[in-house]
Amino acid sequence: MDKDRQDVYTPSEIEGKWQAAWEDRGTNSFTVETFRTAQEPFYNLMMFPYPSAEGLHVGNIYAFTGADVHGRYQRLTGKSVFEPIGFDAFGIHSENFALKQGVNPMDLTPKNVANFTRQLRRIGGMFDWDHTVNTSAPEYYRWTQWIFLQLFKAGLAERKEAPVNWCPDCMTVLANEQVINGLCERCDTPVEQRRIAQWFFRITDYAQRLLDNLKSIDWSETTVKAQENWIGRSEGATLVFPVLPAGLQAVASDGESREGPEAEGEKPFDGPLIPVFTTRPDTVFGATYMVLAPEHPLVGEITAPERRAEVEAYQEEAAKLDLVARQKVDKTKTGVFTGGYCLNPATNQPIPIWIADYVLIEYGTGAIMAVPGHDTRDFEFAEQFELPIVRVVAGPEDEAETPLEEAYVGPG
Repeated sequence: MDKDRQDVYTPSEIEGKWQAAWEDRGTNSFTVETFRTAQEPFYNLMMFPYPSAEGLHVGNIYAFTGADVHGRYQRLTGKSVFEPIGFDAFGIHSENFALKQGVNPMDLTPKNVANFTRQLRRIGGMFDWDHTVNTSAPEYYRWTQWIFLQLFKAGLAERKEAPVNWCPDCMTVLANEQVINGLCERCDTPVEQRRIAQWFFRITDYAQRLLDNLKSIDWSETTVKAQENWIGRSEGATLVFPVLPAGLQAVASDGESREGPEAEGEKPFDGPLIPVFTTRPDTVFGATYMVLAPEHPLVGEITAPERRAEVEAYQEEAAKLDLVARQKVDKTKTGVFTGGYCLNPATNQPIPIWIADYVLIEYGTGAIMAVPGHDTRDFEFAEQFELPIVRVVAGPEDEAETPLEEAYVGPG
């Protein structure tokens, strides 16, 4: 290219000049008042970077450039664009980097933030540097602590034990999204299952409001569906299955029917009860077995002596799996019979109690009534372990006696 041409683009000469001009004019600066009174305000928020390294990487620039171009387009259409910037500096990313460098994160993070700021200014994004957030700054996190205290005082925060994905190398809990093929996304260490005490927000108290508000948000159908699944509100009923005492286990294993007052629905014994939440209580007549999560507190009590070694071995193996692996749809179903039985409250018939890792202790009650005729996972499990499959609901073109080649999940 002819360097003498007047239209040659020289970044070092042009970009610095205009970035300085934008800074002097306050082109990208906003006040709360100007944004509030703007005819067409546009809030262009992007994910703040983690200053967990010495500088930005190309992936950061790729993400910020696209979002910044979108903001510039909105400004060209006449909107008043507010584009804040900040640093998510108070977390495991910064801590891990500090450990790797052998430096206190309080000393290292400010240096990283300063370098990130320099780099972000050089790319010329329309960030409003007057509104910068740094989550590791005391003047910021004092308010996150204050908010937590308000939630705690209102009874919306509680501490309890729950299973988590644990990375033994990072020494921290991982979200399901941070587990890739059973490995920590940051260090590729195999993820373990642990039960630890942790804080929870009672977000389920607001499940219906969250679902209702999704109707007024301009989001894609895919995103809305993902949010609905995350909120996880379900309508159904809780059914109770009495556990048969040891003296009746042999009778149950012979498949004999119950008679007398027991068949009239009276409680014939005083033993443990297994509550089960189901969205389809009408299919209880097809519940042919019960499945508990391996961590269920009743497993030890209901397991027969001759089955204990196998059950405990399965529990140990299940504890090594992360939550993501346990929920995979295409995962081969595994499980172990406990030797125990419970009573189907609708049919008054004993059904065997199994444990399987596809049932999670933190979902519902940690137990499911397995209806293989009308649930795909239960059908696969029943076929694998040769458990009874009973049709309760028939489709428009099926007879009640039509054999099931797969679970029927349609209307009946």
